[in-house]
This record gives sequence, structure tokens and C-alpha cells, in this order.
Amino acid sequence: MEKSSDHMQDRQTIINKIRSLKKERNAVILAHCYARDEVQDIADFVGDSLGLSQEAVDQDADVIVFCGVSFMAESAAVLSPEKMVLMPDADANCPMAAMVDVPSLREMKKKHPDAMVVCYVNTRADVKAESDICCTSANAVEVVNSLDADEIIFVPDKNLAAYVAKHTEKKIIPWNGYCPVHNQILEEDALMAMHDHPDAEMMAHPECRSQVLEEADHVFSTTGMLKYAKDSSCNDFIISTEQGIMHQLELENPEKRFYPVSRFAFCSDMKMINLEAVLRSLENMEHVVTVSEDIRLGAKRSLDRMLEVKRSR
Repeated sequence: MEKSSDHMQDRQTIINKIRSLKKERNAVILAHCYARDEVQDIADFVGDSLGLSQEAVDQDADVIVFCGVSFMAESAAVLSPEKMVLMPDADANCPMAAMVDVPSLREMKKKHPDAMVVCYVNTRADVKAESDICCTSANAVEVVNSLDADEIIFVPDKNLAAYVAKHTEKKIIPWNGYCPVHNQILEEDALMAMHDHPDAEMMAHPECRSQVLEEADHVFSTTGMLKYAKDSSCNDFIISTEQGIMHQLELENPEKRFYPVSRFAFCSDMKMINLEAVLRSLENMEHVVTVSEDIRLGAKRSLDRMLEVKRSR
């Protein structure tokens, strides 16, 4: 019991130091809803990758501590060049984002000269700069349908591309990338969870395989899941995405029950950042995320075009 008490005391000491340094540095802490529970708890804002980057723009802060994976911190740096963006752990990367690179994308563009490139926000800044427009999982269909092109190269997620293809008349040319966490959720996992929780509604992220989405009651982005759970009269939900989101779902809906579709839906990269890493980042002002100006402007153009789709409708 003493060990547990000491651990809690140490943890509270770290939290107090983080809060003190945050004020001193005029910093805000942004955490993705797949981050560790304790990191979400000390964050000023918790959300999805693009929402957090937009939050970074709106905040009157000098320093942004981004608790997610590297492409998310890059997006914050792209949209807020006047602020210092810190990644508490420089090794926290996204395997899916690493599945597409600029030379390979240029080769595909040569093969399909009439196609426009739609780039999921889960990509590195240089890939965004090479694309025509960005999209999120929530607005991918809307973005694709807004474009004046019959052919769309969709990078990097083949599962999200397949979902979009079912909701558009355009020809979708998918990149062969995927999120390892979502892609390993199988139809059998969904069916077993539905059998175990017959009264629950299943919400699935569109990065999941098509067979899983077909079993789901609803297909939502992470933000969409949080909103629906709050607004719905249903009390039981099966969650088919990375299980870090369960923390926010349970905090916001204490009277409701949430079940992960699979206990293996766990992203080790998203869990790399812990409280100690956040404290070190603020103490040492590490690791600074930089994006060269030519890439930053190209990536910002693709992000801005996506935001314009929303404004024009």
C-alpha cells in the first residue's frame, strides 16, 4: 500500500511541475484521444488530430506541447508557424503515415495524370504538400465529391478509400496503406462483441476493414463517436477503434457502458508519451518540430482547401 501511495505522490509532484512550467512557458498541452489516460487528464484540450491543430491556432500561447504522433505535431507547426511546437517523445510516429512517401506518390501521379490527389490528414507534411487537398475521416466523402475530377488518388489508407468509394461516383485509386491497429480488427471480433453485448450499438471508425464497417450500426470519426455517445439515448456501445478513446467516452458519459471491439486495438506509438515525457519536454523545451517553409506552405494550401469545402457549403 505504501508503494502505491508513494507512486501517487510522485505522480502528483510531476503533475504540479507540469502545471507550473506550463504557466511559466505560456504553453498549452494538446492530447489526442488515443493518448494515455493520465496524459489526457493533464491536457488543456483533448480531441482528434486536425481539431487539435486548429485549437493550436486559436490559443494565445507561445508553446504547443503535442501529445500524439509526429504527423499531428507537424500539422500544428504548419498551421501555427509563429508558435513553438514540442513533441514530448520524438519516436512517436504513425505507421500508416510512413506507408506513403513523395517519390512514390509522384510516380502514381504520372500513371494517372488526370487524377487529383486527396490526402488523409494522417500523413507527413511533405505528402500533404504534394497533394491537391487534405481530408479527415469525417469529411473524406464530402471532400472527394467537391472536386472537379473523375479520378481520385486517395492516400494513404485503403480502408478509408474503400469507404469513400461506396459513397461517390468518382473512380477512387487507393494507396496500399492502412492503420495497423484498425486493420487488424476483424469481422469475427465485431460479431463476437455483438454476441457478448446484444443490446449495444456498434460504432466503427472508417479506418476499419469494410467487413467490420458493414457490421457496425454507425461509422464515425473519433469526434463523431464522442458526439453520438453523448447525444444518443442508447446506454451500451461497442467501440471499434483504438481503445484510448474509451477514457473520454467514460468521462463524458458516466452512466453509459462502453466495450472495446478487441482488446488488441492498441496503438503503442500513441501510448509512448507519458507524464514524465511531458515534464521533460517542458523543462528542456524538447523536441522542437520544424517544417521547412516550402513544405509548410504546400501542406497549408492542401489543408486550407479542405477547410474551404466546409465554408462553401
